[in-house]
Amino acid sequence: MVYKTKPGIRGLIFDLDGTLVDSMPYHYACWEKACRKFGAHIDKDFLRLHTGSPGWIIAREIIKTNNLNGNVRPEEIMNYKMEEFFRVQHNIRIIEPVADIVKRYHGILPMAVGTGGHREAVERTLEMTGLDKYFEIVVTANDVENYKPHPETFLKCAELMKIEPRYIEVFEDGELGIQAARQAGMTVTDVRPWYPPTW
Repeated sequence: MVYKTKPGIRGLIFDLDGTLVDSMPYHYACWEKACRKFGAHIDKDFLRLHTGSPGWIIAREIIKTNNLNGNVRPEEIMNYKMEEFFRVQHNIRIIEPVADIVKRYHGILPMAVGTGGHREAVERTLEMTGLDKYFEIVVTANDVENYKPHPETFLKCAELMKIEPRYIEVFEDGELGIQAARQAGMTVTDVRPWYPPTW
């Protein structure tokens, strides 16, 4: 597939999990493990609904959905999930059709990563997949006060890229991220039709 950016685009922003890398099966498996440990349950629809949210918000929603209030803190669930994720993170592979766009426009258009992921996990994923060399600008959940579907993540990327939002194209796989890009006044491309679902 040879993809060309939309007319007038001067900068590109990429979500990470499920967009640049096929990491969602691992995230889901690790959330499942964390839930089992603390007597909770989630399904894939739950995680899809929260794709793009930082881990502490997902953990908070797990507690609320499973009526665990007072029995466990969000940090306990999230920290356990992160430990499990770090054990399997080396298995993550890039999503080729999206990575091809990164490689094609590297050095031609400014690019950034705008993700709801935790900075440590994000940096490890980028490094392990070799994508870190393409991005000087990486905005994570640790860098903003408002998370997707709020546009702050993408607007901060635009500010750092020094490009007006209307000239930016965002590549996303999550509904929250797609909403955030639209609210930011950016062009958004849903990458999910480009690769077979793996979770």
